[in-house]
Amino acid sequence: MMKKWLSAFRLRTLPLAASSVIAGSAMAWHQDIFSWTTFWLALITTFLLQVLSNLANDYGDYSHGVDNEQRVGPARAMQSGAITKSQMQRALVINTILALISGISLLWFSLGERGEFYPALFLLGIGMLAIAAAFKYTVGKNPYGYLGLGDLAVFLFFGLTGVIGTYYLHTGILSAHVLLPAATIGLFSAAVLNLNNLRDHENDRSSGKNTLVVRMGFSNGKIYQMLLITGATCCAIVLCLMSGDAFYRWFTLLIPALQWLLLVKVFRTKIPADLDGELKKVALSTFAYSLLLWILF
Repeated sequence: MMKKWLSAFRLRTLPLAASSVIAGSAMAWHQDIFSWTTFWLALITTFLLQVLSNLANDYGDYSHGVDNEQRVGPARAMQSGAITKSQMQRALVINTILALISGISLLWFSLGERGEFYPALFLLGIGMLAIAAAFKYTVGKNPYGYLGLGDLAVFLFFGLTGVIGTYYLHTGILSAHVLLPAATIGLFSAAVLNLNNLRDHENDRSSGKNTLVVRMGFSNGKIYQMLLITGATCCAIVLCLMSGDAFYRWFTLLIPALQWLLLVKVFRTKIPADLDGELKKVALSTFAYSLLLWILF
């Protein structure tokens, strides 16, 4: 029983989800304004939101007929019959409640002690939007993931909101300096989604899931992947340029360099299914970048 749920949770996606929390916390750490309570609660909340998104995607894609025998990659829980519709619905309700409890606790311990009532309400609203986005990506009528808007949502929630929001929870400060690592993480995260869409584009097209890759085509999807990596690399370089004379900070550019090496494999790939192994590499390298921000900045 537990094994099928762990498979449905798709735990391999958690390092990518953690990247925004780690990056935002790293920037706060080096400002000497940091709370371990905030860090752990933010991480738990992010994990719960990611698992919620994974379960909702499983439910939504199966309901729309996208998860079928032509799908590439690991079999989904409902697709394989391991989890029934009613079981998944209960899991979605439970996970939503847990995410709300964790998120409210995060706001209470991070902002309540500072008396920041209105910022807490604003961030609670952002949290509610994140929950709604997790569902609406593939669930219901006209899910935005089927309209080619998933990349934008990933950039906003995995990048800008995740990094800047975490930084604010630690510091109570909105800083333009944090935009650069936030954009870098967001663009790398969008690159992970784009790889997923490149891998699945044939089945997505036949199932009516009109991702950006379906709309632009497989070859143009590779060019789009290059643009995402280029944008992230530029942001990472500018961050180093703006961060003083400490030469060791330039070692963070090892990750964008690795992303470019992975991009070569993407351009050489002719069979979409062969991109499955590249997903984990890009996701883990994004996680590694967030760790290097903590170590080197």
